Amino acid sequence: MRFNIFALLTCLILLPTMTTASEKNIYGLNEHVYIADIDMHMSAKLDTGAKTASLSARDIERFKRDGKSWVRFYLALDEAHEKAFELPLARISRIKRRSGDYDPEEDKSYTPRPVVKMSVCMGKTLRSIEVNLTDRSTFQYPFLLGSNALKKLGALVDPSLKYSAGQPECNTEKTTTAFAE
Repeated sequence: MRFNIFALLTCLILLPTMTTASEKNIYGLNEHVYIADIDMHMSAKLDTGAKTASLSARDIERFKRDGKSWVRFYLALDEAHEKAFELPLARISRIKRRSGDYDPEEDKSYTPRPVVKMSVCMGKTLRSIEVNLTDRSTFQYPFLLGSNALKKLGALVDPSLKYSAGQPECNTEKTTTAFAE
């Protein structure tokens, strides 16, 4: 009888953890995403080793609108480089430089990057996440989802899978906040 009580108590303690894990979505190493704020579908790399999400952008320019900080940018993608996007600036992040990117004469071990909030849909999950803007045109994937974004999306990543969530299926009405020129 003592063993049965112990087993029952153990199950009751572990039950909340098992429920939390079952609410997670399993995604592959690469997934299709929809970014509502810029009305774009693209492929993303899911990288649990990166902390932040990163979108391939060029000609990034900070400016003021009604006393608030904003950022204007163009996507660094072949099919979408003609349209400028404008979003409120959330903050400036400090991204660690890789050893090959570090210049000892500059004496900076980080790169400042503008961060904006964007509504991102992956699978059937839509979340507002922070995304830093940088030129990723030399990378295979224009969008990288780091661990902060993956947590918000309730993601478990199985690197043996690719595009397991299929095409994004979120209702994104009323979530778009970008202004296109």
